[in-house]
Amino acid sequence: MDCDKAIDRVYLYLDGEVVVWRRWTIRRHLHRCPQCAQGFAFEVELRQVVSAKCRDEAPAELRQRIEKHLGSSAE
Repeated sequence: MDCDKAIDRVYLYLDGEVVVWRRWTIRRHLHRCPQCAQGFAFEVELRQVVSAKCRDEAPAELRQRIEKHLGSSAE
């Protein structure tokens, strides 16, 4: 796997949306490529910060409007 492919697939990897053998090839590339590994580490840390700091809940009215819209679009 080259750097371009690894970068394209790193978000899918982080989201757990790649099959086992693809995860293995991405991990292998990250172990062999310090530049991609550094970028990957940054993305992991960024996700952790966003997850820890962005805990606000949407107002109940907004959630209801979204649920209503999603329910009507499914029909």
